[in-house]
This record gives sequence, structure tokens and C-alpha cells, in this order.
Amino acid sequence: MGFGAGVLISAVAFELFAQAAETSHHHSNVLGIFAGSLVFYAGDAAIDRMGGEGRKRVRGGNQAAGGVALAIVLGIVLDGIPESAVIGLDLHAGEGVSVAFLVAVFLSNLPEAAGASSGLAASGWEKGRIYLLWIVVSLVAGVASAVGYGIASVTGAEIYAFILAFAAGAILTMLADTMMPEAFTQGGKAVGLLTTLGFALSFAISSLE
Repeated sequence: MGFGAGVLISAVAFELFAQAAETSHHHSNVLGIFAGSLVFYAGDAAIDRMGGEGRKRVRGGNQAAGGVALAIVLGIVLDGIPESAVIGLDLHAGEGVSVAFLVAVFLSNLPEAAGASSGLAASGWEKGRIYLLWIVVSLVAGVASAVGYGIASVTGAEIYAFILAFAAGAILTMLADTMMPEAFTQGGKAVGLLTTLGFALSFAISSLE
């Protein structure tokens, strides 16, 4: 998780917000990044009240109750929408999706997916029902990517820059609020080294692409 956080920070800095700044030099970038942050903050607070505050936790979390596990699933959807939208935006730009970004998305979502699955199983959900739930979540992520691609296709530079900045703000807030604190709690000070490694590796890969 620490490594994935470093990769995502690099992606936000050198791909999302940098691209937004290159697309538009107006106030839409500032509005976008704070709008994304506020929207994620509000959604995350609502999911926390439902019991999904430990959604990044693989062990030690209170995930046995089905209601809590479902809240965690909603949290995964919330976390994944901006990431999936970025994939659609990258595809529209014609540059392909960054390998480093895909690795970071995988690493950031694996712990909460495992935690939610174990919680649902403990609450009596059958395996087939759990698989169906994750299929639905995957479809939602695919729709978010398609929406990102579609919006980018029909909007001007200002809106496109706003969307990029919005996704950057949402991802940064997610990292600071859920992913990095949990990584440090579970992994200790060594997480800082892995975060730096993830950042540097992502930057190197981005430079080669």
C-alpha cells in the first residue's frame, strides 16, 4: 500500500495535474482539484458513518457484519471512480494508460477488496453472491472509464482540465485520508521508504513512456 501510494502521488503530480496545467492555465485547475477533494471528503464521511472507515484494512478491522462489509464495498466504488475515470481520460488522449498507474490502482484496491470479501463471507454470503458483487463493482469501474472517455470527447479544454484536476484532488484526498494512514499503521516507518520507491519508479516509467 505504501508503494502504491507513492506511485499514485507521482501519477497525480506528473500526469494528472501537470496535464491539466498544460491544457489550461486558468482557474479551472484550482477549482477542479478542490472540487474533487471536497466531493471525495463528503462521500468518504458518509461511508465512514455507515461503517466503512476500515475499508483499506485486511486484518484487525471490524468487517464481520454484512452491513459494514457492504459499506466497505461502497467505499471501494468511491475510491475507484476517479481512478477509473483517469483511465478513460488517458485513452482519449491517445497516449495509452500508464503501466505505473495501473499497478498503483491494483495495489491500492487489493487490501480493501480482500477485507470486504472476508467480511461478507463471515456474515454468511455465499461465494457466488460475492463474485457477482465484484462483477458489478468492476462494471461500475468500466462505466466510470467510459464516462471519462466520453466527457473528454465532447468537452473543450477548460472542462477537460477541470476533470483532470478533479480526479487529482479526489485521489490525493483518498491517499491522505485512507491509504497512507493504514499503510503506516500496518507497516511502520519502512512504509516511507517504499512510498519513495514507488514515487521514483513511477516517475522513471513515465519518463520512458
